[in-house]
Amino acid sequence: MKKSIQFILFVLLFCSQLSAQETKSIQGKVMTISKQPIEGVTVMVDNSKKYDISDANGNFKISDLVPGFYKLIISHIGYKTDFVKFEVKKQTILELPIIYLQEADNELQEVFISGSIFNKTPNAAKSGIKPLDLPQSVAVISNLTLENQMVQSLGDILKNANGVYVMGTTGGYQEEIASRGYSLGSNNTFKNGVRYFNGMTVETSGLESVEILKGSAAILFGNVEAGGILNLITKKPRFDFGGEIDVTLGSFNLIKPTFDVYGAVNESKTTAFRLNGSYTSADSFRRYVSSETFYFNPSLLFKLSDKTSLLVEADYTNDHRTPDFGAGIINYQIVDMPRNQFVGVKWGYYDAEQLSATTTLNHQISDDWALTFINSFRHYNTDLFTNARPNSGGSTVQEDGTWQRNLQKRDYNDNYILNQLDLKGLFNTGALKHQLLIGADVENYSTKDTRYFALTAANNNGQAYYDEINIFNPDYDNFSNDIPVLNKDRLTTTPVSRFGIYIQDLIEINNYLKLLAGVRYTYQDTKSDVYTYSSQTTAVTNLYDDAFTPRFGIIIQPTEHMSIFGSYANSFETNTGIDISGKALEPSLIDQFEVGVKNEFLNSKLFLNVTGYIINNSNLAQTSFANGNTDSNIKEMAGATESIGVEIDFTAYPVTGLRLMAGYSFNEMTYTKSNTYVVGSLLRYNPKHTANFSANYDIETGSLKGLNLGILSTYFGERFAGRSFLITSPNSGRQLIPLSDYFQLDATVRYQFNPKLGVSAKLANITNVLNYNIHDDNSVNPIAPRNYTVSVNYKF
Repeated sequence: MKKSIQFILFVLLFCSQLSAQETKSIQGKVMTISKQPIEGVTVMVDNSKKYDISDANGNFKISDLVPGFYKLIISHIGYKTDFVKFEVKKQTILELPIIYLQEADNELQEVFISGSIFNKTPNAAKSGIKPLDLPQSVAVISNLTLENQMVQSLGDILKNANGVYVMGTTGGYQEEIASRGYSLGSNNTFKNGVRYFNGMTVETSGLESVEILKGSAAILFGNVEAGGILNLITKKPRFDFGGEIDVTLGSFNLIKPTFDVYGAVNESKTTAFRLNGSYTSADSFRRYVSSETFYFNPSLLFKLSDKTSLLVEADYTNDHRTPDFGAGIINYQIVDMPRNQFVGVKWGYYDAEQLSATTTLNHQISDDWALTFINSFRHYNTDLFTNARPNSGGSTVQEDGTWQRNLQKRDYNDNYILNQLDLKGLFNTGALKHQLLIGADVENYSTKDTRYFALTAANNNGQAYYDEINIFNPDYDNFSNDIPVLNKDRLTTTPVSRFGIYIQDLIEINNYLKLLAGVRYTYQDTKSDVYTYSSQTTAVTNLYDDAFTPRFGIIIQPTEHMSIFGSYANSFETNTGIDISGKALEPSLIDQFEVGVKNEFLNSKLFLNVTGYIINNSNLAQTSFANGNTDSNIKEMAGATESIGVEIDFTAYPVTGLRLMAGYSFNEMTYTKSNTYVVGSLLRYNPKHTANFSANYDIETGSLKGLNLGILSTYFGERFAGRSFLITSPNSGRQLIPLSDYFQLDATVRYQFNPKLGVSAKLANITNVLNYNIHDDNSVNPIAPRNYTVSVNYKF
């Protein structure tokens, strides 16, 4: 960590030298004809890379201008593009008159400026704080990047964000995400600001952008893991008419048509719509594995008045696929098997369905104050019936490859309701400027989890398994195809009620110093009813948790394009089980310290961010061994972990049309106290090193105009799977499974024949590298081999 801090200080000094130059700036405000501020307007200096995006109050600022005459291009979806000419003289800051935009009758689309993914304000921050003013590492991956890279999965998207990665793909039907050593489960995954169940495939065709807030976000969202959050932003209605149709074909019989259409509903243009969706059918590089996915994303936008709008969105995914847990581990060693070898039951299935409906009401109280109210309902259900995982529940793969397969069945469904109210505004107290956020949210879950008995000698005519195969030489023709009826074991009903209230204030003391302070109070009531079918009995437990989660930050800005910050944030995670006296466990509190520097310099052609952090969980719940206890449900706060890391992000525009992006992340997460694991040992699944590099070149002139070329290289460092050694059971045989590091290289090419017709192609894993995602020692999923996709796109 000492070397990491030294490196940060070096970069900080280096950046300050680059930024230490006199600048001249312009600033202004963009409003509607009815004098309402417009957020998200692109204000660009003509014939340059200089631009800004207007904030929630319509304000923009552009710096690094030398004296002379300029022209601004002001553009936004649904409004007529405007142009403003001005002259910069000797004044340090030129205040422009208010710019009023008129609504467009037939404006096709906004002028798109592909800035760094690190200088865009994420919606998930709620308050509209600009990235340079936020003492936290953030990234926004734009629709242009999603299109250029032809992304098909969440894992494809995360190749652009170092330190946020796929840590596992259990069963082949989900992508398990992690950041800074912490798993980002469904509590940490959002779609349009609402929690999203990520235990199923995430369809990417409806995404407009992806936001990443690294580190603690507990002050905004309550019970979230300390590593960060993902917020998936779907496509929104537009008042101009248009759309596109895309057909994608690829390796493993991939067929994927998509559609997207938008426009105004009425002549007065007070209501707009958008409909997009897709159908995906594909096999896999694994034999007998296939998938089929339906996706539909409709939305409506109502302009209720000049100050009030209502956005209504629905999102539906239906996914059916073959579960595949692999079988490539014997005695904690990865065995040599063909990459395509499948040893699960051929009739197995994982059916997942998720439906959400969200309304977002925005009301502009005044130029400086606004209210946002979100009401959302989400439902999902999953139905899993397939073979049991290898090496679990007594279903161990023998050294000669013999495996007596058992079965597993589980039904899971959940209803979730969110009500959230946010008030944000700007005001002054004397010389101090404030950017205030006050909010409250109420969440209610109703979850039902039905488990079924596996096969035993008692319920399966004396045979305690389904069938027997050899994983090295599977006889596919003689695989058992009968589907037995499994009896229900237990039903766990878990209603959860959560309430939170929060306040946060960004205080600008002067042009060089800002403070961020806030706190959240969260109360959670968790009830668990476990009904056992065989005995017809119910066991009921209630857990009541509450916690305060503060955040403090200091931001020093030597120039308008450089920000040095330090912050402290606190988060919590609830614990299941009871202590030795039978009382419910308190939540574990997690402290995070973060420092960093954010830079935008060289006429907005270079962006460089460096962040260092320490995350401490000082009261990790672990099994209690007091009085000879062996019940894993009885626990004590006997453990502690520490996550230390450094992240570097870089974006550059060396020549017209060329964008370079690179990133590096170091993370080490260890047990610093434990009654179960070796102190100093690493937690599983987390690579110490990850890195990414991409280059995208858009030819804008000449005979090859319309051609776009791209490469994307990612590095995934060494990590461990398997099972951590237990100091309490040294003879248990548990071992870690080391996984080697690997590089993966992808390449894309796209040609736009005319504004309407384009074709693109992608070759992924060009070097055909082989590596694995492994959960424990019972789900071994090879990464996909070399593969291609080709798309034809028509816009109207």
